[in-house]
Amino acid sequence: MSPTPPRIAIIGAGPAGLTLGALLHQRGLPFTIFELRDRPTEAELASVSGMLDLHEGSGLAAIRACGLYDDFVPLTAECEQQLRILDADGEVRVARPMGEERPEISRHNLARLLLSRIPGEMVRWGWKLSKAEGKGDGTVVLDFGERGTETVDLVVGADGAWSKVRREMIPDAATPRYTGVQNLVVTATQIGTRYPQLAEMVGKGSMFAVGMSHLCAGHHGSQDSCRLYLGVRTDDERFVRARGLEGKTAAEVGAVYLEDEKLYGKWGEKMKELIRTVCDEDTKANPGQPAEIRGIYELPVGHKWRHRSGTTIIGDAAHLMTPWAGEGANVSMRDSLDLAAVIGDAWDEVKAGSEKPSSDSQSAWREELDPKLAAFEKAMQERATVFAGLSSKNGKLIFSEDALEKLVAFFTSF
Repeated sequence: MSPTPPRIAIIGAGPAGLTLGALLHQRGLPFTIFELRDRPTEAELASVSGMLDLHEGSGLAAIRACGLYDDFVPLTAECEQQLRILDADGEVRVARPMGEERPEISRHNLARLLLSRIPGEMVRWGWKLSKAEGKGDGTVVLDFGERGTETVDLVVGADGAWSKVRREMIPDAATPRYTGVQNLVVTATQIGTRYPQLAEMVGKGSMFAVGMSHLCAGHHGSQDSCRLYLGVRTDDERFVRARGLEGKTAAEVGAVYLEDEKLYGKWGEKMKELIRTVCDEDTKANPGQPAEIRGIYELPVGHKWRHRSGTTIIGDAAHLMTPWAGEGANVSMRDSLDLAAVIGDAWDEVKAGSEKPSSDSQSAWREELDPKLAAFEKAMQERATVFAGLSSKNGKLIFSEDALEKLVAFFTSF
């Protein structure tokens, strides 16, 4: 009789969860991904989203391991590997290739790509985890409220910054902390046709403009779009409420930002025109919709937790970091690559060496997996510490008073 495979639950269908699912399916292991959101429609996946640059040894290694590299390459043409550094007046101070090969893909295209390798029945959309409880035999009971409970041999928390799995199953893990930055995201499409002078400022790749300890970052994307990220440095975690911005449209928020001399009011007219135009276009495309302003959070750099049998966390759930090094998604996908190997190798050893009856194969797998899982977590924590530290360091530079000089010096040094 064939051994009964382990019951594996992945909570969250972000880059980490979908990458893990695609890799486990490739190894012939069953699993179920539980995702709070509804399944995205094709129209939603075709809409403009943020870009991710994937790196060798992490994101790209995972894409190759999934057998998706040939499908991935055509999806990377929307944002070139070019960088522009602008001052607060909109003058270009640096324009150069990014250097190391780091192709860009939109978040939506990455999701679609990974989902193409996962059978539809293995993803349950609209499932919200309410509780999780470890049992004495090493299994975990997952409570999905009205949808019922599921008993699994392993639960993987890939459920993001405010992970339910982390809170329920790993009480000694740290919680995210505010980093002192509020981020407004706005988008304008067909910018090259309608606003060629502004499109030239952003270019076909990525752009950073800094001044007065604030940031305007941007990139080119699908639908000939310009997506801006306005990072405001403020110690006030309740900035949105304190400034009366709750429920305001992007155009209304942009107007406040551009009028306030402590924010972008003293920036030059070219940069202010770019910000104003993209904010206004965002509101025209989404009339009445509140602006997307969110605080930037991180888990403490170097934080660790005690290993628990039958449970692990990956991606932002394990090592939420700021976006200032472009490593978050990459480290998350590397987590998935390594975890899939650990899970698959443990099952291969059970199949090859076990003479136990089928009913015991799951417990044998849990025993085989446990030390490997603990070692995986240790390596993941050490790796994440390096990249989270780099991201934190970059953030301090970007939001410093002399950020422009430091950025120009760095990007002209090689």
